[in-house]
Amino acid sequence: MSKAHDYIKKAEQQKDLNTFLFMPEPGAVRMCDDGELKNYALAIKDNIQIKDWPTTASSKILDGFIAPYDATVIKKLKTAGAMLIGKTNLDEFAMGSSTENSAFGVTKNPWDKERVPGGSSGGSASAVAADLCDAALGSDTGGSIRQPAAFCGVTGLKPTYGSVSRYGLLALASSLDVIGPLTRSAEDVEKIFQVISGKDELDQTTIDYNYQPTEIDWSNFTIGLPKELWQIELDPEIKAQTEALVEFYKQKGVKVIEVSLPSSDLALPAYYIILPSEVSANLARYDGIRYQKSAEAKNLLEKYLHTRANFGPEVKRRILLGTYSLSVGHYDDYYMIAERVRTQIKKEYAEVFGQVDMLITATTPTPAFKIGEKASDPIEMYKSDLLTVAANLAGVPALSLPVGFTKAGLPIGAQLISARKNDNIIIAAAKAFQKETDFHQQTPKIK
Repeated sequence: MSKAHDYIKKAEQQKDLNTFLFMPEPGAVRMCDDGELKNYALAIKDNIQIKDWPTTASSKILDGFIAPYDATVIKKLKTAGAMLIGKTNLDEFAMGSSTENSAFGVTKNPWDKERVPGGSSGGSASAVAADLCDAALGSDTGGSIRQPAAFCGVTGLKPTYGSVSRYGLLALASSLDVIGPLTRSAEDVEKIFQVISGKDELDQTTIDYNYQPTEIDWSNFTIGLPKELWQIELDPEIKAQTEALVEFYKQKGVKVIEVSLPSSDLALPAYYIILPSEVSANLARYDGIRYQKSAEAKNLLEKYLHTRANFGPEVKRRILLGTYSLSVGHYDDYYMIAERVRTQIKKEYAEVFGQVDMLITATTPTPAFKIGEKASDPIEMYKSDLLTVAANLAGVPALSLPVGFTKAGLPIGAQLISARKNDNIIIAAAKAFQKETDFHQQTPKIK
């Protein structure tokens, strides 16, 4: 019996987690005896296309759509010998921080089924945490890999923008989206990132990128603690465990200094102008003519309206917000100001990385919250991204790794951030921490 068969069978037994939206018959899983990822079973977020498999982005508007081609990352995984065992649940079109916005039901956190797994890559994080796969791919637009990684106690990387091809990823915000791995360990993150990264002629936003592992000279290494991000109100247990991570590196002999990112308080509002603006453009393609079964209608307008009604409330909210921000009379007041903030944030991060090699912050202000707790208050939900969105605006790599547990047994994640193309530094730092701790090896006792 193959590993893929075992995982698929186990996922069937844990169906109440609502982690997978699609799994092939075990016999249909492509097996390979060669490659860097041979014998690795991967789950794929259902906004990344796999040829001849359903791709829904957890939206009714794509129910029944079958992908006609493989995303570039899927081609690379297949070439490396990986086994693809299913498509995971997400917030609709990756819009959300809890996976409660899926048209196919909320995914549950394996550590506590009354709590969310985070989002939008909640299904991928839940699958790894519940040991339903070896690793998973997610996408990160404002924290959608790192936040669920923290909530589910796994390791997740948001790579440098442009280091991984977006060809075959259903676009949310094209200037922010990045595909990245979620796994138990930073070592496995590295293996997968080496395979999926690199320039792609099918995606003009990709950069020349040849990932090279590194060994850190701790005696010549400086860590920065951004005061603005450490001043955010954090759950006391999260703050304590993040401080313990800093202390771990101090014991290695690194220099730790306080740094400043003055525009940090503007990152979240700027993000929630830029992202909806790009959403309003990217989702215009879902018009009832392409991608899904044609709706019965008397005329083109009726067909269009009937189709768009299939969008969920969060998607509609962001389309309207983005359309408003880009409209005549508001473009200069909102979108252009948000873009100037993004430019300033990029500048500040570049300056800070002239002083330090790596930044450390918490990944989330709180542990995983209960299902339904923030569903009625979008602003409170958006605050889940307070510590993660700036890395997307700056285009720099960031990694969340497990650093402990709350007294209630919920995972805690901390975030490592480095300069563009320095993904190897945060991966090496995470590997060093995980070599001497076992937080990343803990698994939930699922009832």
